[in-house]
Amino acid sequence: MKKIMMKAMLATALLAGSISGQVGSAHATAAKPTAAPIMRDNLSKYGLVKDVELPVTVTAGGLSYTLEKIMIFDAKSKDAQALAKQYGYDLDGAQYFIWTKITIENKGDKIIQKNSKDLSEKWRLNFGDLSKGEAYVSMPLKTVLVQNYKPNNKQALWSWVLKPGEKLSSYQGYLYSGKFNYFEIWLDNKGASATKYIVNEKK
Repeated sequence: MKKIMMKAMLATALLAGSISGQVGSAHATAAKPTAAPIMRDNLSKYGLVKDVELPVTVTAGGLSYTLEKIMIFDAKSKDAQALAKQYGYDLDGAQYFIWTKITIENKGDKIIQKNSKDLSEKWRLNFGDLSKGEAYVSMPLKTVLVQNYKPNNKQALWSWVLKPGEKLSSYQGYLYSGKFNYFEIWLDNKGASATKYIVNEKK
């Protein structure tokens, strides 16, 4: 009787070990889920082949500008129309609506701002069609024309103020109707300027 019980216990132990090994093996060989790559631009759709990958940072006069993402939409597309409706952009007959995610930082020792006290644009996006000029920022009317308006809007940027050491991430919409020959960021602040080509000029 004891021998029978010992054999039964041994068989149970072996079976448990076998199952445990199978489970452990399954866990060891199971494929780990991989994170989907972040889509930072659709420049190739418009024939623009990047020479550098986003995000890209340009700094001048104590102002740091980082382009995190950029998406170019036909102004009549559903995406462009949805953003225009959500934030109150007037597409104004433009051919393209350009949606950017940016981060700006004041690395200087004085206030940097773009508002009624300082109307100068601190950065520009140029795509190389000189006959049409650069892309220009569109006003998000639904975030600007409201009571108790405050600058530094994090959903749709218009006016902004950065004290020394302050950083802000937000989105900006641009209008453009030219061709796409290259892509350059131009930054200017306090008499200092810098440029960075994301896509070099076609030869």
